[in-house]
Amino acid sequence: MSFRIDPRLPLTGEVRRILAEEIGKALAHLDAAPSRPEQALHKCRRRLKNVRALLRLVRSGDETFCETENQCYRNVAGLLAGPREATALIETIDRLAASFPEESAGDGLGVVRDRLVAHQQELHEGSGLEAAIGAATAACEEGLKRIESLTLPDQPEQAADVLADGARSTLCRARKALDKARSRGEANDFHDLRKAAKTHGMHLSLLGRLWPAPIKARRKAVDELGERLGELHDVLVMRALLDSGERPLGSPEDKKLLGKLLKRSEKNLKKTCLAEATELFGDSPKRSTRKLARKARDDLAGAAVNEDAGVPG
Repeated sequence: MSFRIDPRLPLTGEVRRILAEEIGKALAHLDAAPSRPEQALHKCRRRLKNVRALLRLVRSGDETFCETENQCYRNVAGLLAGPREATALIETIDRLAASFPEESAGDGLGVVRDRLVAHQQELHEGSGLEAAIGAATAACEEGLKRIESLTLPDQPEQAADVLADGARSTLCRARKALDKARSRGEANDFHDLRKAAKTHGMHLSLLGRLWPAPIKARRKAVDELGERLGELHDVLVMRALLDSGERPLGSPEDKKLLGKLLKRSEKNLKKTCLAEATELFGDSPKRSTRKLARKARDDLAGAAVNEDAGVPG
């Protein structure tokens, strides 16, 4: 099956199906994590993000269930955040080296990278990771059992309103974060914009059969923005780590070079992200989802009529 809502089927059943599939895949990645922590934990967290995006999409249909479960999987993702952040910091060094080959030609970034790799290995080999995987597994298994308690409106008009409300809410979050990022430019503003963009991209996948055309170009642009905002987030995390002096990253000369390249990368990424986000989220969220609501009502109602008449969807 796919990470996409089928408008020919009742909304409750479709959302239960997708939740079960994504949580099941997260559990499979957790099972593989002890032997392949770097890849498996990253894939698990991606599945959990899918789950949380779906819960946000249908939140107005069953607020108690969606809010409780969203917090549950937020906590699970938090258990696995440390190892993923360690990997992201190494990837940041690699991107800096590729982006600024002349400035990073010496050994400075290599020394920093070696220390980050050593820290990553400590996390992977420590007892804390095993405990985190165990707790995450238990939480996901319990979450699977609760899926059947979810109840959403299945009538076409009400179901369409639920989907449109969820999509509009995320677009409002993105627009608000964009406005703050343009006016203040703080790390949290860009982080909020990244989360909203990622969620919107997942909503485009879920609503692929309902979102008004053209959708492919928008999905590609959202994915590219999400990747760039992810790179910016990693740069900002690295800068915060460097400024705090929490962990020895190298000699003063090494840290000076790292700080210089981080500032240059941050400036370039912020400029690009703001331009791309303005293109995607500069429009009114209400206007953007009005067509979605109409199309969803028509498609869901059409599916219901065909079902009643015995016509294949």
